[in-house]
Amino acid sequence: MRLPDLFGFAAAVLTTVAFVPQVLHTWKTRHAGGISLGMLCLFTLGVALWLCYGLLLGAWPVIAANAITLALALFLLAMKLRFGR
Repeated sequence: MRLPDLFGFAAAVLTTVAFVPQVLHTWKTRHAGGISLGMLCLFTLGVALWLCYGLLLGAWPVIAANAITLALALFLLAMKLRFGR
């Protein structure tokens, strides 16, 4: 594996894992009132676009990180719509 890919995967793991505590907290408390719906929608769209970018380039660190983060963001968005406004 090339050095740039190692940096990319390390960044992907850290930024994706950083999102997990918010998802778990929202799931456990069933409360999402403190999360901005606008921010979450923009974030989710941004992650989807990063995923498309990674797919177009064939950049696996970008693809992997954003596929997982998109799934987490969509799950959090669903919880936001269900549990809190």
